[in-house]
Amino acid sequence: MSQETFNHCNFCGKHKDTVKKLIVGDHVGICNECVDLCQELLSGDTPEPKVTIEHRLDPVEIRQFLDQYVIGQDQAKVMLSVAIVNHYKRINNSSKDIEIEKSNVLMLGPTGSGKTLLARTVARYLDVPFAIADATSITEAGYVGDDVETLISRLLIAANGDVGKTQRGIIFIDEIDKIARKGESSSITRDVSGEGVQQALLKIVEGTSCRVPPTGGRKNPNAEMTEINTHNILFIAGGAFVGLDSIVKNRIQGTAMGFSAELISKDVSSLSQVAPDDLMKFGMIPEFVGRFPSWVTLEDLDEEQLIAILTDVKHNYISQYTWLFAQDQVELTFTPDSLKEIARRTRVNKTGARGLHSELERILLPHMYNLKRYQDQGIKSIEIDTSQVNNPTAKEIA
Repeated sequence: MSQETFNHCNFCGKHKDTVKKLIVGDHVGICNECVDLCQELLSGDTPEPKVTIEHRLDPVEIRQFLDQYVIGQDQAKVMLSVAIVNHYKRINNSSKDIEIEKSNVLMLGPTGSGKTLLARTVARYLDVPFAIADATSITEAGYVGDDVETLISRLLIAANGDVGKTQRGIIFIDEIDKIARKGESSSITRDVSGEGVQQALLKIVEGTSCRVPPTGGRKNPNAEMTEINTHNILFIAGGAFVGLDSIVKNRIQGTAMGFSAELISKDVSSLSQVAPDDLMKFGMIPEFVGRFPSWVTLEDLDEEQLIAILTDVKHNYISQYTWLFAQDQVELTFTPDSLKEIARRTRVNKTGARGLHSELERILLPHMYNLKRYQDQGIKSIEIDTSQVNNPTAKEIA
């Protein structure tokens, strides 16, 4: 090898006198400019770390973000924001002097109060993979149905197969109250979808290593497997816990009877006063309750809050249907009284925010069916009033 070779960069051909530094290896040389170029190319392929994870989170900012998408539930937003910040402080903890315990979150509240929406919105703010699973579909390993490791498979798919992102993601387990054990007495049959599922969830919720198929589905001995550590995955469990309020009320009210018994207000049955013993009486095993030290309680939405969900939050229902009608050049409007009536009917049905969507579908279905005819007949606007809310009919066309 000639000396001339070592005087030039083998990548760009520049002489060593024209560059700041020439790094020479075994029969090859590279200049500092080519090193800088390679570094820029490599950094361009790697996405910048998200501020939400690597940098310090602020509960106030999380709460403000939640306010854009979720109406009401102020106390729940505060508790969830703090729990999220503490969770990622724990993940980023580099101190060897103290080890922070994992704090999963349990959300209690009636259907349609915003449990799933809160969890999904937090994941959007953090920009982390998010997976939803229904606890009612999970059974013990070996029985028909999904096993608990299916939760991790779904999160891995949501992370596009990125193990690192998966291990910092969020899993929301809905209908967690449906896996309560069926009773205190022993049974000759196994409770494979109740207490058995709670037992199976313990390790994976607390933190363990598991091997899951990267494409989802059940395990196959001959298939490729991916190992995931759940130690830093945040689990949020939610459920309506119908009947739990009666357990709380009985505990607080006790067995007081007679004319001298102290009257208890209706508020004593609020889920905000739930104690661990109440959950155990409901059918949750003590070990499972202990894995969820952070509790978030959601309350029923009133009519004003339901109207705000219809009109004020981002991507609200009224805006969605207004856009759909606008695609056929028809303007859709609602009178203030019609919005109040929609909220009132939803409250009566006790379906929460989710019920608003059903109400709007019921009211607008005849119009959506005839939108093309409206356009052909030159009808440019539709106004929904209280009469149409209670008796939805399409506009008559001659």
